[in-house]
Formats: sequence, structure tokens, C-alpha cells
Amino acid sequence: MGHDHGHDHSHGANKKALLISFILTTLFMIVEAVGGFLTNSLALLSDAGHMLSDSISLGVGLFAFVLGERVANYSKTYGYKRFEILAALFNGVTLTLISLYILYEAYHRFMDPPEVASTGMLIIAITGLIVNLFVAWILLRGDTKDNLNLRAAFLHVLGDLLGSVGAIIAALLIIFFDLGWADPLASVIVAVLVLISGWRVTKDAVHVLMEGTPRNVDLNDIINTMEDVPGIISIHDLHVWCITSGQNALSCHAVVEDGVSIGESQKLLRSLEHKLEHKGIGHVTIQLENKDHPHDDSPLCQTEHD
Repeated sequence: MGHDHGHDHSHGANKKALLISFILTTLFMIVEAVGGFLTNSLALLSDAGHMLSDSISLGVGLFAFVLGERVANYSKTYGYKRFEILAALFNGVTLTLISLYILYEAYHRFMDPPEVASTGMLIIAITGLIVNLFVAWILLRGDTKDNLNLRAAFLHVLGDLLGSVGAIIAALLIIFFDLGWADPLASVIVAVLVLISGWRVTKDAVHVLMEGTPRNVDLNDIINTMEDVPGIISIHDLHVWCITSGQNALSCHAVVEDGVSIGESQKLLRSLEHKLEHKGIGHVTIQLENKDHPHDDSPLCQTEHD
């Protein structure tokens, strides 16, 4: 129960952080887009475009948290929590696409650098930096380490923050040194950083959707922990996957010593569940069986049979 309460608390904090971030990002995105058009700055326009993707992504992430609160049913036995991972995948893909578009636009700007209203660009970029710092701070107060959906949103905002820094530097270079190419250069640097972030989030989301072993789980350690429990001979048919961020699940077959009674089996199960909970696995399904279990010819069964 304590584990569930902790998860619910972090879930509520993460949802609140996303809501505040969504409102602030959307409002400033409008300001930056108008400012980018008025100053003719690609650095500002690319950052505004990125903030638009942020706004959409934060909205999708927020919707994912709300949808994830719906209870499980016969159609969705795990509920809708996996939707958070789909939201993270969407965010990762949009990060990648936005960065590629910025690189395309920057190429044309390098070929023909336009006039940029650098003073207005500087004012808007500094304002954007302040807003992005505040939004990043709000998201950091959430669970950006273990919640993939929130981490994807944070990386979006971090890209915006870097975009604001790049726009500030570009504006200063244009004002003091008349370097017109500083504007597209700043957008290229940001685009590369955003591309890396987008690739990482997308890869992590696909790993979860493919039910890969969670990053924070060591299978050898899990096997040793379970086999160290008195009465357990071996573990096979082991599967560990992630339902959604922070919720790992495990299923396996555990071969027990001969003569173990029903009461002793229940104690074994409680002991295994307790140890696995401390390993970050809250949803456990274990089938106990003796050495003469019927699938002894299975390639996944590593128990030696007489």
C-alpha cells in the first residue's frame, strides 16, 4: 500500500508540474512567434516552433496522466497507464522532426543571411530564457528521473532553454560585430542538441513498448535474490518489463524443494514479493512448481531433470 501511495503522490505532483508548464509555455510561444516574425530572426522562430511542439507535447503528456488515472477494465487489464509511454514516443518523434526542419531552414539562411532586428531579438530571447528557466525548475521538482513522459517534456523545455541562450548570444554577436550568420548558427547548435534528446527519448519509449527489461533492473541480481530465498531451487521463464514509468512487473516460474506444503508456499511467495519490491518491482506473478513440472523439454526451462 505504501508503494501505491508514493506512486499516487508523485503522479499528482507530475500532473500539476505539467499543467503549469503547459500554460506558461503556450503563452510565451505566442509571444516568441510574433517577436520572431517582427524581428525576422530564425533563432527566435525556430525556438518558437520548438515551443509550439513543447506546448503540444506538454498537452499530450498532461492528457496521458489524466487518461492513465482511469481504472483497469476487462478490455484494458493494466488500465491506460501505458498511454504515458505513447505520449513520450510522440514527444521524442516531434523533437526529432522539429530539429530536422530547423536544420533545413538554417541551411537557406547561411546561403542568404537576411536582416535581423537584433535589439528586439535580444529582449525576447532574454524573456524566453527567464520563462524556460522557471518552467524547467517546475518540471525538475517532478519525477524526471523515472517518469519517461515527464522526462520527455523536460527535455523539450531544456531544448527551449538552450534555444533562448543561443538566440541571446546570436543577438549580441549581430549587435556588436554585425555577424549575420550568428542567427542561423545558433539555431543549428540548438537543433543538434534537440535531435540528440529526441533520439534518446524515442529509443527509451520504444524499449518500453517492446517490453524490454527496465534500465534500472539487473536480471542477474533479480535471479540471485530469488534463488537465495530458502526453499527456492531455481528460476526460469523469467520476464521483467515496464507497464509505465516507475511501475515494473515480473513473471516467472520458481522451482521449489520437494515436500513444500501450501502454507509454506504462501510464505515463500510473500518473501519473494517483499524482496522484489525492494528491487523496484511492484507487480509480481510467480508460478511455484516442483522439479517434475510438465514442461521439462522447454528451451526456457533450465532445471535438470532425472
